[in-house]
Amino acid sequence: MPERLSRRVAAIAESATLAVDAKAKALKAAGEPVIGFGAGEPDFPSPAHVVTAAQEACSDPKNHRYSPAGGLPELKEAVAAATNRHSGTEVTPGQVLITNGGKHAVYNAFEAILNPGDEVLLPAPYWTTYPEPIALAGGSSVVLPTGVDAEFRVTVDQLEAARTPNTKAMVFVSPSNPTGAVYPADEVRAIGEWAVEHGIWVLTDEIYEYLTFGDHTFSSMPGLVPELADTCLILNGVAKTYAMTGWRVGWMIGPADVVKAATNLQSHSTSNVANVSQRAALAALEGGLDCVDEMREAFARRAQLIHGLLNDIPGVTSMEPQGAFYAFPSFEGVLGKDLDGARPTTTIELAEVVLDKAKVAIVPGEAFGAPGYARLSFAIGDDDIREGVGRIAELLSRAK
Repeated sequence: MPERLSRRVAAIAESATLAVDAKAKALKAAGEPVIGFGAGEPDFPSPAHVVTAAQEACSDPKNHRYSPAGGLPELKEAVAAATNRHSGTEVTPGQVLITNGGKHAVYNAFEAILNPGDEVLLPAPYWTTYPEPIALAGGSSVVLPTGVDAEFRVTVDQLEAARTPNTKAMVFVSPSNPTGAVYPADEVRAIGEWAVEHGIWVLTDEIYEYLTFGDHTFSSMPGLVPELADTCLILNGVAKTYAMTGWRVGWMIGPADVVKAATNLQSHSTSNVANVSQRAALAALEGGLDCVDEMREAFARRAQLIHGLLNDIPGVTSMEPQGAFYAFPSFEGVLGKDLDGARPTTTIELAEVVLDKAKVAIVPGEAFGAPGYARLSFAIGDDDIREGVGRIAELLSRAK
């Protein structure tokens, strides 16, 4: 009898971050006082001018019809202009594909360049989604662990040691989800030059480009290494920068032939992104960065707050977040200890105990290829950060 499900789809793991967020929301709906550090979602509303643009777009009949599968021409122009301004990368509208959120851009990118047997170098900790579209495209992830001593940054030596004749691409993310790490410009340039030397594709996820703190600054790899342009795909979107996660607008930027192939794929899968969402994204890109600056200031303050609170917990250590809106503490110092009758030995088990006994949702590090750690999103209010980490501290203070 034929198998009921396709093997490739049956092998897909559920998104750990969305699963934790869904469970936390379900408990809240049932009346539990849960504080959720799970989802990577700004707690700010989308900017008012974005909402106004969407409302106006709803009333315009031209937005009630199909539009080009690859995106509205004016939005593609705005994406190219914004990329040129901030990344120093020469991009034309013909190199842009508008996608249904950042995840869709990731999926399209791997489908467009990978063949069965191709290897993708994937520094860990990594965003939980990356391995799945790599596998769906027939590729395999070659995981390169990094640690807090290196501030979770991969080195050229690590990349070179992992390179084989089957290496087709590498994934590069700065600022990082889940660690909050930001690569200095000289390291970004060195990795880009290494990739050019060996003809390796770079998928650079720049969706947190505007969210850096203190002396840490964003550097775009193709902006620093123009020679990389023909073997580089930039992934981005409006979700994090403009607090527009639910609007589902992302994009992929790359060489024209790859973008054309990915556009053909999209024309048979989703077709165009919803026109109202595209109009909203256009308003975001053309509306200035004042609202973004306000959100970044709040995230910078929260980064310091959660870092201090976590490091005050015995057995827990955390690097101060340099960008994005995540803390990535190590809980290795408390694993194996008795917590009110439970004895978690992994951060998967610890996360279950913390949710059950402290009513706090965190994402275990195993989901990011980093056992012993956990991700806490500080895209929530200051009071909730204090309360949530306080509950974790109180629970762990009873460890024996």
